[in-house]
Amino acid sequence: MNAVGQNALPVYLDESKPIEERVEDALSRMTLEEKVAMCHAQSKFSSAGVPRLGIPENWATDGPHGIRPEVLWDEWEQAGWTNDSCIAFPALTALAATWNKDMSALYGKVIGEEARYRNKNILLGPGVNIYRTPLNGRNFEYMGEDPFLASKMVVPYIQGVQANGVAACVKHFALNNQEVDRHTVNVNVDDRALYEIYLPAFKAAVQEGNAWAIMGAYNRYKGEWACHNQYLLNDILRGEWKFDGVVVSDWGGVNNTMQSIYNGLDMEFGSWTNGLSEGASNAYDNYYLAKPFLKLLQSGEVKEEEVNKKVRNILRLAFRTTMNTKRPWGSFGTAEHAAAGRKIAEEGIVLLKNDNNTLPIDLNKTKKILVVGENAIKPMTVGGGSSSLKAKYEIAPLDGIMNRMAKQAEIIYARGYVGDPTSEYNGVKLKRDLHDARSEAELIAEAVKLAKEADIVLFIGGLNKSEGQDCEGVDRESLGLPYAQDKVITELAKANKNLVVINISGNAIAMPWVKEVPSIIQTWYNGTESGTALASILVGDANPSGKLPFTFPVKLDDNGAHKLHAYPGVDKEATYKESIFVGYRWTDKENIKPLFSFGHGLSYTTFEYGKVTANKKELGLNDKISFSVKVKNTGNREGAEIVQLYISDLQSSLPRPLKELKGFEKVNLKPGEEKEVTFTIDKSALSFFDADKHDWVAENGDFDAVIGASATDIKSKVKFTLK
Repeated sequence: MNAVGQNALPVYLDESKPIEERVEDALSRMTLEEKVAMCHAQSKFSSAGVPRLGIPENWATDGPHGIRPEVLWDEWEQAGWTNDSCIAFPALTALAATWNKDMSALYGKVIGEEARYRNKNILLGPGVNIYRTPLNGRNFEYMGEDPFLASKMVVPYIQGVQANGVAACVKHFALNNQEVDRHTVNVNVDDRALYEIYLPAFKAAVQEGNAWAIMGAYNRYKGEWACHNQYLLNDILRGEWKFDGVVVSDWGGVNNTMQSIYNGLDMEFGSWTNGLSEGASNAYDNYYLAKPFLKLLQSGEVKEEEVNKKVRNILRLAFRTTMNTKRPWGSFGTAEHAAAGRKIAEEGIVLLKNDNNTLPIDLNKTKKILVVGENAIKPMTVGGGSSSLKAKYEIAPLDGIMNRMAKQAEIIYARGYVGDPTSEYNGVKLKRDLHDARSEAELIAEAVKLAKEADIVLFIGGLNKSEGQDCEGVDRESLGLPYAQDKVITELAKANKNLVVINISGNAIAMPWVKEVPSIIQTWYNGTESGTALASILVGDANPSGKLPFTFPVKLDDNGAHKLHAYPGVDKEATYKESIFVGYRWTDKENIKPLFSFGHGLSYTTFEYGKVTANKKELGLNDKISFSVKVKNTGNREGAEIVQLYISDLQSSLPRPLKELKGFEKVNLKPGEEKEVTFTIDKSALSFFDADKHDWVAENGDFDAVIGASATDIKSKVKFTLK
């Protein structure tokens, strides 16, 4: 051999070669033991590479809204690093509430940069499980009740993350819509609901976002666990959608070696743990896809091609991430990232109600502001389960209000109620001690007395990330606010007519006091710059432009899953009796008036809609049709309106929702400015899933294109025909 031949770059290391050639070349050089080692974890968050071949380890990280602090190799305890404090971004409910694809792209970019800087190549997010019930403890991590909204918002996030050479691992595939019995429940759902409601966001993630990783869910479907499920992983994900990325188990989601081998799983993590705290020590060699897998391969009982299939997917991940020498370096904990988080938060905060123009606060006329409520001072970047963070800093609502308003007004704080005073989470010590020994009556009396003397009262409450609220592993017990907050709000409303209720949550809540309170804001777990964003909305530095990504029902019974007694299931069997009628589809069908509708959100300015027009009266199966509507800012300040397009099928052979979201656009308008918004659709926006044909069907006939400012605030509609 000559010297040139000896030094020739192996194909798998040659980045000019097609990725599939590189995969096959690397695979041909690996031993059976090396192949099996890649298929399971070696530590709490990493899996083996092939050091002999220069193939790096894979490192995964939680979570969808910030990079989790380092934990010890084989323990859940924090590793005690001093340089792993991240920027905490708003939870994904907040991102969905922006209804702005540009915000989604920005979010993906900045969180991808944080993950890359920390040398993680799998980001365990985003989550796109559909909001089926307001009791789901993990709804705050997801993108709402509508499959179209979630689909459009998830794609730019994935693209932003992956531009950094970090795989977005979209979760939890699929049907993980409750935390009760999450490890054992078997979900029974009809194919129409599966394909029309629960799968579209995952399909968009794969086919439009080109996601490099998918995480299986804990629950079962058709009797098989979702992490190794023939129907979900082989038939749909790989078969129908042609996914070529890696399937990662949820931590502790693997339950069977044979199913793990044959049913589409590639990488097993966290077995014998709940994924949060407990776990067998150094159990990695005994994982389902470790020694048991190797023995079956060595004996010939399982063909080597089965491990090769998995390793091809894992190698593809490596070539896209750790072995891409051109990927950027990322950045971490920067002022730019904090500013991006603040911008997303400002765009996601929703003004639900604003009678008498209580907001924005005019600091020229307002001399004394009373802030009431535990959530004004309670950190929200900790707790909630696997997405708990160690943030570089977190500006609480009270701090944000003080920073922005204290030079012009006197700010007073009253506790109002005591919720969860825990002051240390997973090694993160809070800067304020939240303990307060006073009785409920004393706390309310103090707040009411101060309220009588204030110009305006800001009650900042809602849920938190403690167990039984917005928290992984358990669901909420009721729709109502905890800690007797309803009583505090009712008393404050009697004491001062200028009351603003600010609800911080990732879920809808009941509001028995809704008529007594002039102004209501829905805000979210908004991360590092949470208090800054809220203060800028309160004084009008930013004009609210968020809209709800899910319906607020008056009561639980106004939700289909609850009305039909189809949650949380019986004997570990959950049957989705409401089928496709989830969220506004249910309230439309049953003619129920929500407390606040899907897509609802007010502004400090006003918008006037023109009449929607279509560019043709009929379209063929392969045509497109466009709808245009003019929107004008008729108020005196700049603002943004989210224009929504819904499609109604006026005659159908199968039951269909009254209308379904098929387009949305956020338009910025200066005072007096008018813009035309145009939506273009094809037959896919008119189609339903026909389970008998196992295909999407668009039936000839009449349809309405409906323009709304929310699911119930309909502005105009135009009829057209599919021929």
